[in-house]
Amino acid sequence: MAEVTEAERYKGDTCKVVLDNGETYFWNFRVVSELGIRKGVQMPQSAVEQAQRADTLRKARERALYLLDERDYSFVELYKKLERNYPEDICLEVVNGLAELKLVDDRRYAEKLAEKLVEVKKLGYYRARQEMLAKGLDRELTEEILSGYEEDTDQRLAELIEKKYARRITDEDSLRKVKNALVRQGYSYYDIDRVMGEMFFEED
Repeated sequence: MAEVTEAERYKGDTCKVVLDNGETYFWNFRVVSELGIRKGVQMPQSAVEQAQRADTLRKARERALYLLDERDYSFVELYKKLERNYPEDICLEVVNGLAELKLVDDRRYAEKLAEKLVEVKKLGYYRARQEMLAKGLDRELTEEILSGYEEDTDQRLAELIEKKYARRITDEDSLRKVKNALVRQGYSYYDIDRVMGEMFFEED
């Protein structure tokens, strides 16, 4: 048991709390206020730990909200971002809470990310899938979202070839290099050969 000998506003939203055993803490003033911490109050170790956890939780949540203000995150991605600075249980509680409020929504995030990767960056299924899984998105959800773009694969591939690669194709060697580049973009050899055949060879 320790007695609070000082509990005063320090800087900004921070309060300085000093105990008679020599320990000093810097907690958010709302945490201090909500837990009734003031000069003369007796604090058992459990109360100190409660205040410390509440303060850490508040900091982690503020950090998460700051990150979400910049852009969307998947559940796993945000958790890993917070985990660099906060304990696992704190990170999980924060991200779970934000998910309940729909501030973190993997489906919404997956839909936006798929649109960016497929429609804007013109990536093929395999590369887009790889990028989405790397963001911590569920495999089943990722494949479900990407399946909605399969029907237009040939059209996107043809547009990409016409805009970026057609002028580079002058012989067999350049054709092979273009095909390899398209594979790295996430398209299958089967789709590449079929679309190129329709674009360049069927006319001949």
